[in-house]
Amino acid sequence: MGAFLDKPKTEKHSAHGEGNGLRYGLSSMQGWRVEMEDAHTAVVGLPHGLADWSFFAVYDGHAGSRVANYCSGHLLEHILSGGADFSSGPGSVEGVKDGIRSGFLNIDEYMRSFSDLRQGLDRSGSTAVCVLLSPTHLYFINCGDSRAVLSRDTKVGFSTQDHKPCNPREKERIQNAGGSVMIQRVNGSLAVSRALGDYDYKCVDGKGPTEQLVSPEPEVCVLERAAEGDEFVVLACDGIWDVMSNEELCEFVRSRLLVCDDLEKVCNSVVDTCLHKGSRDNMSVVLVCFPGAPKISEEAVKKEEELDKYLETRVEELLATCGEAGVPDLVSVLRSIATENIPNLPPGGGLASKRSVIEAVYNKLNPHREEEGSACELEDPW
Repeated sequence: MGAFLDKPKTEKHSAHGEGNGLRYGLSSMQGWRVEMEDAHTAVVGLPHGLADWSFFAVYDGHAGSRVANYCSGHLLEHILSGGADFSSGPGSVEGVKDGIRSGFLNIDEYMRSFSDLRQGLDRSGSTAVCVLLSPTHLYFINCGDSRAVLSRDTKVGFSTQDHKPCNPREKERIQNAGGSVMIQRVNGSLAVSRALGDYDYKCVDGKGPTEQLVSPEPEVCVLERAAEGDEFVVLACDGIWDVMSNEELCEFVRSRLLVCDDLEKVCNSVVDTCLHKGSRDNMSVVLVCFPGAPKISEEAVKKEEELDKYLETRVEELLATCGEAGVPDLVSVLRSIATENIPNLPPGGGLASKRSVIEAVYNKLNPHREEEGSACELEDPW
């Protein structure tokens, strides 16, 4: 659902930071959508005596950006003021979970009072996927179909589960509230079964907030931190997961960390790669690295340089042998290279992750080419 542009907006918002033994990077891109509806939160060191705690989140808005933007600035304060004692040590895990749940329900009820949302002038809603890190635990928090993945011991150690209307538990709640699931959507319209906002789906008389067609209740999963095994956490909206599996994204991120220690650049690479893989949605990703994250490898850097040089050479050869047909367009070059068996392509990203390398040398060798418009974006050369 939602309208699309003739050409994607590829400007990125990116940032990075560190603290509490963590490093993080983030990147977001509007892409093909007519509006940017994603938002994010990244806080290292929390208030109320929680200096050694951290919080990261991605919000995927729909039908507008109002709810996502408000949550990015205020969800954390609602969680921390939810009545739980976050500072009393590992024994308070259940209390922290209760505080998280209360925070979600409270902010959802609070936003309902906003005049534009109350009057139906703004019908926006938002998913939320978060990770709250204490010195001892990871609290994975999910409401909707954005997703968090933990890489532990070089593999996917945990992932949140998407809240889709066709899931049996979600479908039962929807039907009990008098709704239906058609074309895998709530009442044939909304593609997620849990979200903040979306008050058109939260007005069934006699039902509590967690029994409505769409529930604001998060699912909270707690893992003890593993100092030796924990590598990184990725939080991303479905614009990323639409074109990459959990395993593919973790493999791709791990391969990038072996050749680059700039987490902004790693996140930018994820977003670019997903665009080239065909994602049509807004895209946002937050990468949180633990001390056990992969470090730069001289061998990996050498292989990366060799790969880039090989691709540059192939583009030069293809343009040098164009003959009477003239200079091939970029899509033709990409398609030709895609048919080859190229070693050492980044796992999970493949040739899509190297499109910028190919495009750069193509433009350098063919600087006066006619503007191709959005043709090479509309056609998938892979």
